[in-house]
Amino acid sequence: MTTQTPVRKPDAAPDRRRWFALAIVMTAAFMDLVDVTIVNIALPSIRREEGATFSQIQWITAGYALAFAAGLITGGRLGDIHGRKRVFLVGIGGFTVASALCGLAVNPEMLVASRLLQGGMAALMVPQVLAIVHATFPAHERGKVFGLFGAIVGLGAVSGPLLGALLTEWDLFGLGWRPIFLINLPVGVAGLVLGARFITESKAPKALKLDLVGVALVTLGLLMLLYPLTRGHELDWPLWGHVSMAGSLAVLAALVAYERRKGARDGSPLIELSLFRVKSFAAGIAVQTVFGIGLGVFFLVWTLYMQEGLGWSPLRAGLTGVPFSIAVSVAAGLSVQKLVPRFGRKVLQAGALVMGAGVLLYLWESERYGLGIEPWQMALPLVVMGGGMGLIFAPLTDAILSEVPRAHAGSASGLISTVQQMGNALGLGLVSVVFFGVMGDTLRPSEVGPAFVDAFQYALGWVAAVMGAIFLLMFALPKRPAQHVEGAGEEVRAAEREPELVS
Repeated sequence: MTTQTPVRKPDAAPDRRRWFALAIVMTAAFMDLVDVTIVNIALPSIRREEGATFSQIQWITAGYALAFAAGLITGGRLGDIHGRKRVFLVGIGGFTVASALCGLAVNPEMLVASRLLQGGMAALMVPQVLAIVHATFPAHERGKVFGLFGAIVGLGAVSGPLLGALLTEWDLFGLGWRPIFLINLPVGVAGLVLGARFITESKAPKALKLDLVGVALVTLGLLMLLYPLTRGHELDWPLWGHVSMAGSLAVLAALVAYERRKGARDGSPLIELSLFRVKSFAAGIAVQTVFGIGLGVFFLVWTLYMQEGLGWSPLRAGLTGVPFSIAVSVAAGLSVQKLVPRFGRKVLQAGALVMGAGVLLYLWESERYGLGIEPWQMALPLVVMGGGMGLIFAPLTDAILSEVPRAHAGSASGLISTVQQMGNALGLGLVSVVFFGVMGDTLRPSEVGPAFVDAFQYALGWVAAVMGAIFLLMFALPKRPAQHVEGAGEEVRAAEREPELVS
């Protein structure tokens, strides 16, 4: 892909406003990260207070992931074409409005629709964050900035569940679960006002064209698969559901054919199919998708197990997850800085085995202690699981990109984020099969706890199998990623979308 170097004043001092701009975009990224995790802990409260069905509970999370995934690449291209600042402000403004609609939802249907809107707005907002950083900061400062970004990701992982638990438990102003969404309002308004003042506009001189047909086909195919999957158990698996799921394969096949033609015609497909000829990339995308499925299953059933099955409060459930989040952050740092440079692919494979071992340990403890299990008894398996996840999560992107031609690294990294969200949405949909599918349709009060515990154990077996599949898929990754890879996705994304500063 041809790139152009922007015309800049070589001796121009960096804009002092860049640190304010960084704080604004980092806050927006943090808001999105927390919003993904903060909702899970409140789902049982939403179900009880609003009378939501379990399939609606799935769609509150899966709908966000699906809308985010479907719009992520398009959101980045809109920023390239129309200006990153402009699209960022539209995204954060829309995200704030959607958050208000979520918090004011009068029924589960409105909440699901608002979450879809929220995911779509996040898809406009989030891709601009790193693009704005590249447009705003000189190259020698970006290492420090990306370090701060990593810290924000870790903080979001730790604080999201705990913040959600506290806001739900406190029942502020008698609003119950609603403050988990309404808390975004002052943050979003401040980001909108300050962003308009401090963020410098930038565009890409050679932006790729939009592929709205590709977005429509991806969205339709996933909806045809996910909707009957989430409603199937509730509706006793009707014929139309099986027809829809089979038809989704035809739609996705049509997507591949269309993307191939569009790539040949104008070089701007939604999905760069030539990337899949690179064995390590194709295997890495499979790993990312399967990993997303496993995480989507685990986090939803874990929340339901603790609150619906064991009868714990949101705060107790949120505090139980703190060791997991800390372990993820610590292991991620060690993985990238110390282990992968020395041991390469073996670190990621060890992560899959360690996480699988943690899942099996959790399964054993759940069987042993049953309804009497305590948070401290869960700490060890959660730390083991979190450590394994950290070993995988942080270096996986670099491993996937290591053999991708640098001209396509920006497209590849955007696709990685997209399939991660799609895998997560698919995992949330599969909860109907691997969790609710093993519970009876009608349960007496005395049967609810044991049924949820049994279903949780069954789901853990599936998550352990997923870790085994990931371990095997990782053999197709390069043994030792090239040294230039760390941050390569972002460097090349900057080259492909090299900022043209707009005064």
